Amino acid sequence: MRLDKYLKVSRLIKRRTIANEACDAGRVMINDKPAKASAIVKIGDNISIRFGNKDVKIEVLDIQETVRKDDAKELFRYL
Repeated sequence: MRLDKYLKVSRLIKRRTIANEACDAGRVMINDKPAKASAIVKIGDNISIRFGNKDVKIEVLDIQETVRKDDAKELFRYL
């Protein structure tokens, strides 16, 4: 699955356009490498996102096309 779509489906970022902008600005990394919005996310990848002065690091546990809001937390775990 594309990185921008994963960030939206997992509800780490609310909208896909904002996820695209974060990737273009270099604020999103996959396995400690800068990632484009079109990068492919796989189970086991570590994603880090910079929100201002705060870093969020997660590990991808599952990938699904659509998920209910309550179940979105099960797609990743915080590191």
